[in-house]
Amino acid sequence: MSDCIFCKIIDGDIPSDKVYEDDKIFVFKDIAPKAPVHLLVIPKQHVPSLADVNQDHQELLGYMMTKVPQLAHEAGCEKGFRTIINTGDEGGQEVYHIHIHILGGGGRLPFA
Repeated sequence: MSDCIFCKIIDGDIPSDKVYEDDKIFVFKDIAPKAPVHLLVIPKQHVPSLADVNQDHQELLGYMMTKVPQLAHEAGCEKGFRTIINTGDEGGQEVYHIHIHILGGGGRLPFA
């Protein structure tokens, strides 16, 4: 999608601090981290939000979720991590390209 900032990051039009990439996903460090480790896992396929997911996305989302533990571990979250998918305006979503936040490192995270 031409006006999506995450699509532009995937395409290399906008620089990012990439930590992982394969044929399905792109992973980079959040530019405004909320924890010592704060990664964003985004699919290369543009999906606006979790509210737009259907059966066609089942394999992709399953793949993303199974990569999360590996990515968190490799980023240094050996004792645990938090995953967040913000959905829609009231859910706090700022970029309308579905993404999973991985937060961790530095001790127990506050809930809020």
